[in-house]
Amino acid sequence: MNEKPQPPRINRGSLQELISGLSDGVILLDQAGRISWANDAAIVMHRANAIDDLGGDVVGYRRLFTLRYRNNHPLEEGQYPLERLLAGETIDDVTVEISPSNDLDLVWVHTVRSMVISDSGDKADVLALILRDETPRFEAEERFERSFNANPAPGLICRLEDQRFIRVNQGFLEMTGFSKEDVIGKTVDAVGLFSNCETGEDALVKLGEGRVIRHREALVPLPDGGDRLVIVAGEPIFVVEEPCMLFTFADLDARRKAQNALRQSEERFSKSFRLSPAPAAISRLDDFVFTEANDAFLQISGYGLTEVVGRTAAELHLWEDTAARRVLEQQLRDNTYVRNEPLRMRQKDGGTADCFVSAERVEINDEQCVIWALQDVTERRRSEAQLIEAIESVMADTSWFSRSIVERLATLKQASTAVPTAALMELSEREREILGLICVGQSDAEMAQTLHLSKNTIRNHVTSLYGKIGVNRRAAAVIWARERGFTGAVAGKAPDHNQQKK
Repeated sequence: MNEKPQPPRINRGSLQELISGLSDGVILLDQAGRISWANDAAIVMHRANAIDDLGGDVVGYRRLFTLRYRNNHPLEEGQYPLERLLAGETIDDVTVEISPSNDLDLVWVHTVRSMVISDSGDKADVLALILRDETPRFEAEERFERSFNANPAPGLICRLEDQRFIRVNQGFLEMTGFSKEDVIGKTVDAVGLFSNCETGEDALVKLGEGRVIRHREALVPLPDGGDRLVIVAGEPIFVVEEPCMLFTFADLDARRKAQNALRQSEERFSKSFRLSPAPAAISRLDDFVFTEANDAFLQISGYGLTEVVGRTAAELHLWEDTAARRVLEQQLRDNTYVRNEPLRMRQKDGGTADCFVSAERVEINDEQCVIWALQDVTERRRSEAQLIEAIESVMADTSWFSRSIVERLATLKQASTAVPTAALMELSEREREILGLICVGQSDAEMAQTLHLSKNTIRNHVTSLYGKIGVNRRAAAVIWARERGFTGAVAGKAPDHNQQKK
């Protein structure tokens, strides 16, 4: 009787030699559940030194190692991959966390699958568990998760497959006021990420294609019904091997509020400027070309707005004293403000108007400009001239006036031809000091050094002094002082009042 030939047995030595150099870990079980062999990669993946450190069999392995699924659910007896392999189950890329039973804080991640090698008689001859160490990848993902959640810059992550958000960080929640439940699981369209974006359609096309979305401005709808101005950009990434899109945001709402506040401020300034009863105009600093003029300025000058804007005072021949105009312009270039400078304006119809001119530098729309403010004193000067004429007519025949009345009329005439001034003794001690230093020829900087004061403080004192004595320039102040016998030889000390009378 012929015996049935036996199927050839697998040469285990050759098999082990073949797989020993693989980067994947391989553990071989026999039918009794003993760990018959493991390659070096499998031993290293368990942070072990030899095959005996794996426990010897499935029971010993379960005693030495604690396994959990990625959701932290522990694997019970019978659920370990080695036990399922021995029971004949097929394992297909199951990811588990592994820790030594005596040190649960030490964790590594394996993805495991099974392979059963049968002999030619279809009888399972080799049970193999194949392991891939995913620890570096999952550690990197955990670092990314921690970084994403801790990043103060707002961020969202959506799956490309269904465009639903799977991650949201605290920065986005704080920026928008959404809760996590308002965002997770919602689609990009449902949240309205690009609903108020000029290039929203282009962004959605790139999202559908998984391409980079360059930064663009958008208004993100808020849960209270408002919106927030942001810059949003998208970068394709993989999260747990799923293709996703990472959205990052820059909050521009503060800039929008600042722009709105600036616009409102400019509107208030513009209305105040236009409606002001005082003549005013604005020119550029570099060439003194007028860029704006209010109604009062146009009324006093006689020009229309289109005739003023785009031209300079020199081109309009606006001021009779050309040299004085040039001096004022140079003062402004030197960043020195102008206060109550007397100038006579040439009007369009050939008439003139006496003005006190003030001007100061200001920045408008990132450009250095000058604001000009005028005070029309034409009527006042005309009234003074008429009064002087009347006084002179009366004084021409003083035969029926007493001497005291004539003297008073003369005093009135003198006062009418000059700006009212204060007496020397009415000045404060500091103002007399300033006047004395002006008389000896000191500049503002030199006075600041002499009196140990700042230049701004000196300028304020000078302005106050000029206002009291009715002058607007140094030469006039010196003349005023010398007419009263005050030379400034001893700075800050007024001369003897009785000596003045002599």
